[in-house]
Amino acid sequence: MPDIVVGAHIDQDCKSDPAQRKRKIFTNKCQRPGCKQREMMKVLCDQCHGNFCLKHRHPLDHDCAGPGHSLSKAGSAAIARAQKPAKAPTSTTPSNGATRAAAALPTSSRASEMARAPPPPQSISPPVVALQNGLSEEEALQRALEMSLAEAVPTQPQPRSAQEEEDLALARALSASEEEYRRQQQQQQARSTKPSNCCLS
Repeated sequence: MPDIVVGAHIDQDCKSDPAQRKRKIFTNKCQRPGCKQREMMKVLCDQCHGNFCLKHRHPLDHDCAGPGHSLSKAGSAAIARAQKPAKAPTSTTPSNGATRAAAALPTSSRASEMARAPPPPQSISPPVVALQNGLSEEEALQRALEMSLAEAVPTQPQPRSAQEEEDLALARALSASEEEYRRQQQQQQARSTKPSNCCLS
């Protein structure tokens, strides 16, 4: 007879000190065939949602087949069944002979027909080289930086706000006022240094 209390204790993730000390840290094994690397944390692929080590985390490193790769046989059969009504003939009233023929088929032949149904099309992501238009990583990075800098520099002057317009008008007025003040100072200096023809006696 199994010990129910001990089983429940283990199932509830025992928190005692010896159990925690002996617990394994690196439990996430890489799913790439032939790789025995284990990681502390799960490193999931964005496309196929598989767990991989840091060396094989990129889709090109583990020959990622996209989101359709992790579909089980039962899942693909369910998709085939769901697509089968969509491929049915367009006539709204089926003939009685076709209905009887389908009912007379044994279940094994129906299952083999469903197994022969073509698998759903899988969306395969293009390789990184195709996304980079045949450029190397360095060239693609350089081009991306150039495009980013080109977007950052505005090509047309931005319309000024009301505050900026007021500041600009004030700066122009101050500049004109200073220029007028300098002219007046120069005229006064010219008058004071000019010899006077009048004599006081």
